[in-house]
Amino acid sequence: MNNYDSVIAIYQQRIATFKKALQQINKKRTRIAWLRFTVVVITLFAVIYGWKSQHATSLLIEVLAGMSVFLFIVSKDMNAKAAAENLQRLIDINEAEIAILNGNYANRETGVSFLPAHHSYANDLDIFGEYSIYQYLNRCTSEQGKNLLAQRLLQPLIKPEVEQEQQAVREAINTIDWRQQWCADGIESALTIATQQRIAAWMQQPPVYDAPIWKWLRIVFPVVSLSTILLYVYDVIPAAILYAAIFIFFLFASSLSKKINSVWVLLSRIANEMSTLQKLLALIEKQTFTNEKCRAVKSALTSENGDYASSQVKELKSILNRFDVRLNVFAFFILNTFFLWDLQQVLLLNKWKKSNENTIHKWFAAIAETEVLVSIATLAFNQPHWCFPQIADAHFTLEGTGIGHPLIAQTKRIDNNFAIQGSGKVAIITGSNMGGKSTFLRSAGVNMVLAFMGAPVCANTFAVSVVHLMSSMRVTDNLAESTSTFYAELKKLQTIIQAVKRKEQIFILLDEILRGTNSLDRHTGSAALIKQLLHYDAVAVIATHDVELANLETKYPQAIANYHFDVQVAGNDLYFDYKLKHGICQSMNASILMKNIGIEME
Repeated sequence: MNNYDSVIAIYQQRIATFKKALQQINKKRTRIAWLRFTVVVITLFAVIYGWKSQHATSLLIEVLAGMSVFLFIVSKDMNAKAAAENLQRLIDINEAEIAILNGNYANRETGVSFLPAHHSYANDLDIFGEYSIYQYLNRCTSEQGKNLLAQRLLQPLIKPEVEQEQQAVREAINTIDWRQQWCADGIESALTIATQQRIAAWMQQPPVYDAPIWKWLRIVFPVVSLSTILLYVYDVIPAAILYAAIFIFFLFASSLSKKINSVWVLLSRIANEMSTLQKLLALIEKQTFTNEKCRAVKSALTSENGDYASSQVKELKSILNRFDVRLNVFAFFILNTFFLWDLQQVLLLNKWKKSNENTIHKWFAAIAETEVLVSIATLAFNQPHWCFPQIADAHFTLEGTGIGHPLIAQTKRIDNNFAIQGSGKVAIITGSNMGGKSTFLRSAGVNMVLAFMGAPVCANTFAVSVVHLMSSMRVTDNLAESTSTFYAELKKLQTIIQAVKRKEQIFILLDEILRGTNSLDRHTGSAALIKQLLHYDAVAVIATHDVELANLETKYPQAIANYHFDVQVAGNDLYFDYKLKHGICQSMNASILMKNIGIEME
C-alpha cells in the first residue's frame, strides 16, 4: 500500500468479495424459500389425506411436526437474511470510501449542528458544514460518537492523550475487517443519545416492587392461576367460578401494571438499539489490543465478577423484548392475567439494574471512544502518505514539510514547507490575490486540529506544540445583532488580544486584518497589533496584501519573518505556482484582474 490507487484497489477487491458472498446467500435463500413451500404443501397434504383415516392424535403430531420444521427453516432464512443485509451494508461502506477518496462526500452529514455560535477557529477552518473536515473524517454511526468527534475537533487533547490516540490509531489502521464490521453493525440501528438518556433516567428511578413478597408472588401466582384452569378442566369447579377467578386475576395483574407503566414508557422499543450496543461491545471485547488506551477501554467493559458488558446487554435486550409483549394486546392479556408478565419482567429489570448501575455509562463512553478511533484509523488507512505528527514539548513549535490542505485532492494540491520556532514570533505572508495565502493558513490550521486529536496530518513531516488555536480569517456581519463586518472582526481580535494578555499558550492565524476600514487606519492598526503580539510573546502567522507591514522585519529581525506567494504575469494572463517563498512579494495582480472584468485602468 504505497500510493492512493492501491487503497482504492483494496476497496474494490472487498466489494467484489462481498458481492460474490451476497450472491451465494441469495441463492441459499431461494432454496430455503422453496423448501419452506414444500414443507407447507407436504403438511397440508398429510392433513387432508389423513383427515378421515387417521386418529386425531396422529394428525396433531403431523401438524406439530410440520410447524416445527417450518419454523426451523424460517429461523435459517432469518439468519441468511441478516447475513445478506450485513454484506450489503459492507458493500455500501466500501463504495462510500471510494467515493470519498474521489472527492465525492457532499452527501454525508455536515455536522453543522455542532458548530458553536462563537469559536476560536471552527468557522474559519471549515471544521463543520459542506466540504468540511467533519464531513470528510466522520465514520461514526452513533450520536454519542458524533458528539465526541465534534468535541475533539473543537477542543485539543493534551500531549499524553494525543500520543495515546496516535498509538491506538496506528494499531487500528490494518484492522479493516474489524473497522468496517463496526460501521456495518452501527448502521443497522444507530445508537441515540435519547435512548441513553432514557436508560439513565430509569437507572435513577427507585426500583418498582422490590420487596421480597413480590419475588414470592411471581412464583405463587402462576401456580394458582394455572391450577384454577386445571380444576375446571377436570370438572372440580364450575365455569362460573373459573370466569370469576380469571376476572380477579385480570384486575390484580392490571393494578400491578399501572405502577409498572412508567418503567415501560422509558424502556419501550429500544431493544433494537440494545442489539446494536451488544454487537459493538462484543466487537471491542473480541478484538485484541496492545496499545494502552484501547486496553483501558476494553478493561472497563468487564465487571468485577468477570461478566462481559455485551452479555449483560444481551440479557437486558431479552428482557425488553419480553416486556414489549405489551404491544400485542391479545398475547399480553393472556400472559399478564395468568403469569403476571409485567411483574416478572420488572423484577428481572430490578435485578439487572442492581448489577449494572455503576457501569452502564462506561459502555456508551467506550462506544463513543471507539467510534472516533474508527474514524481516524479509516482516515489514516485512506491516506497512507500522510504522517503522524510529532508532539513537541516546548512552546512554540510548528515545523513541517510537504504541508497541504487535507480537503484538496492530491492531484491538485500544492504542498509547502514551513517552520516557526519559539515564542514572540510573527510570520508575515504577503502576496497577490488568489496566490494561496488563505489556503496556506487553513492548511496549517486544519492540520494542527487533526494533530491535536491524534490523527495523521497532510504533510510529509510535521511537528507541533499543543496550543489553543485562534484565528480571524472569515468575518461576516450580523444583521440580527446590528453588527458590521468591521465590528465583528474587532470582536474576534479583542478575544485574541485578551488571551494574549493572559499569557495563554496560543497560536494565531490572521488573514487580512482590519479589512473593513480605510487603508491608513488599516496599516496603522495592523502594525500596532503585530507589535502588541510581540510584546506579549505571542506566536502568529498573518497573511496580508499590505506589503508595508513586511518592513517591520527590519525593526524586529529576530521576531518577524517574511514569506510570500507570487504570480507570474504574461500579458493579461496570470500564472500561480502556489509555492511559499521567503521574502516580500514583489508582484501584485489586482489591476490585471480588474482590467479583465472590464474596469478601464489608466
